[in-house]
Amino acid sequence: MFESVLYAAAPAQTPSGAIGSLFPLFLIFLIFYFLLIRPQQKQMKEHQKMLKSLKKGDNVITSGGIIGTITEIGEKEITLKISENCRARFTKNSVTAVLNRKPNA
Repeated sequence: MFESVLYAAAPAQTPSGAIGSLFPLFLIFLIFYFLLIRPQQKQMKEHQKMLKSLKKGDNVITSGGIIGTITEIGEKEITLKISENCRARFTKNSVTAVLNRKPNA
């Protein structure tokens, strides 16, 4: 009685469809790479290049919104002159932009 039901079951599919089912996943990865990952890497490289080119006398803005002039540069820290009698130390990574550069400073 049950043997006839087992024989009537459909045959198992071959694994040849596995490659076709991975194509949408691969396509989604490519879209993420070109829209998210690659631009982020490019932005990080530009930021690192900007940090390496910092020099004394540059006016910069930090990630906290503080604007100041670089008075000292260390390997990982910079000292900013914020006002006449106010100097503050920041990490180099906190610098987000160089506002203007003083020539020959």
